[in-house]
Formats: sequence, structure tokens, C-alpha cells
Amino acid sequence: MESAWSTIDVAGGRIVELLVAGPEGGLPLLLHSGTPGGLVPFGPSTKAASARGLRTVKFARPGYGRSTPRPGRSVADVADDVTAILDALGAVEFVTVGTSGGGPHALACASLLPTRCLAAASVAGGAPFRADGLDWMAGMAAENVEEFGAAVRGEAALTAFLEAEAQLEAGVTGPDIAEALGGLVSEADKAVLTGEFAEHMAASTQAALSGGIAGWRDDDLAFVRDWGFPLGPVRPVAIWHGGQDRFVPFAHGEWLARHVPGARPHLLPDEGHLTLTVTSFGRILDDLLDLAGLTR
Repeated sequence: MESAWSTIDVAGGRIVELLVAGPEGGLPLLLHSGTPGGLVPFGPSTKAASARGLRTVKFARPGYGRSTPRPGRSVADVADDVTAILDALGAVEFVTVGTSGGGPHALACASLLPTRCLAAASVAGGAPFRADGLDWMAGMAAENVEEFGAAVRGEAALTAFLEAEAQLEAGVTGPDIAEALGGLVSEADKAVLTGEFAEHMAASTQAALSGGIAGWRDDDLAFVRDWGFPLGPVRPVAIWHGGQDRFVPFAHGEWLARHVPGARPHLLPDEGHLTLTVTSFGRILDDLLDLAGLTR
């Protein structure tokens, strides 16, 4: 399915890069990519959205692709760019899905844009860093413990860590991406990290790092600071999380399911971090539309 790239101007003299596909008059499905995540289409997801009348809208967060960096941004700041994107598209309402590092950004939309966001889903997304009663790094693979340990130490330490990582990952290809991710990939995730999906993941990584590490760095720093919004969305929220997740441990999904008021939990012991995008995206969309009161 054909996708169209473009940019829009936003406040502060910045630009935001967009990737839009699907029926022009469809309700926007705003997708928040993981971290690091570049602006690359994934045909099966776009096809599933279009089959449900949804117009897929992906955008590069500040510092990724052609989107201008926004140093010091918080998770909450995503609401500014989403508002500008909707206005540019002539859309009033939308639904949203955030995967992995996109999960907190989807929750921000539900909390901060209640008159426009009809429903949101966090898929394998993290909980707040200082979540009460959660050992935030427990169960993470060593690669992520090292990364977020650097983020906690501050921007300089994180920059040095990510610059070294980017040199290793920037040239990753589909056939070797599972090996490149190392201990982060569970057996469940290895089973889906093949073929078209593996190629997509590699292309997304390459796109994310094409302009440097600013987007990746600023995502990580935002995750370990206060997110800047209350976890009390007035719009319906679904929490999807797999028990075989070594990127963002299952305990994060369990915590969110308990602490996001009215959340609809989908806590699936046999799923991994990546599998839900491949095995369950249609179910996620059907659930999202149901939460929004738009069941077909």
C-alpha cells in the first residue's frame, strides 16, 4: 500500500516528518514507534488498519529522521506535535497505539488530549521510572540495564553509550538483527524476527540512526524523568504486554494495568516484546475501536 512522506511546521521553528497511508477520509490511527524507531512503513500493519477504515499516521519524534530535535523534551511534549499533526491533516479526532518506547507517548495522548483522542493502547510499553512499588529494571536484559543505567547517570554518559551502540547497529540488516539485539530477544521474539518483519525492524533502526542519536538519547532521558502528565486518562486505554518480554519486563504491563484508571488489560504470558506487532495487531485495533465506541 502506497505511503506518503511529508513534513509540517510546528511551534518553535521545528519541523515534524510524517508518513501517512490508507483511506484519505479514514479516522487517523496515530502510531508511536519504539525507541529507537525510524519512519518506515510496515505493510501488514497498514493493511490491517486500512481494512478497518483507519488512516495510518506515523511521525518521527524530535531528533529522528527529518524531525528537528527538541532537547530536554518530556513525554508529555508529544501532545504538542500530535495536535499540530491533526490540524495539518484536518482531523478532529483520532485513536492511537504506541509500541515499546511509543507506549508512554500513547498514554500521554489519552491524558492530555481528551477531546481528540478517542482511545489509546500501550503495547509492550514501559511504566514511569519512579513507579511506586516497581523495580523498574528488574527482568530487563543486560543491554537495556546498561543503556538506562547510562540515562540515569545523565546526558553525557548516555551520549557516549549510544554513540558507541549506534556504530554497531546503524548497518544492521534483517538476517542479523536478532543476533545484534543479543539478550534482549526472547525465544518468542526470535520466532517472529524473520522475513519481512526482520527486514522492517532493520530498516527502522537504520532510519532512526541516519541523522545521529538525538532522538534515541532524548527518548531515553524523557523515560527516566517525570513524564509530565498524570496517569489518569479520561479516554479509554488498553494495556498489552507479553510475559516473555526482555526489553520492557512483564511487571511494567502489570503495573500499568493496576495504576491506569479503567485500563483494559491484555497480559499475555506467552507473548514477547516484538510478537504482538506480528501476531496480534488486528486484535489490538479491534479492541481499540471497541474502546472508542466504534465497533464495526
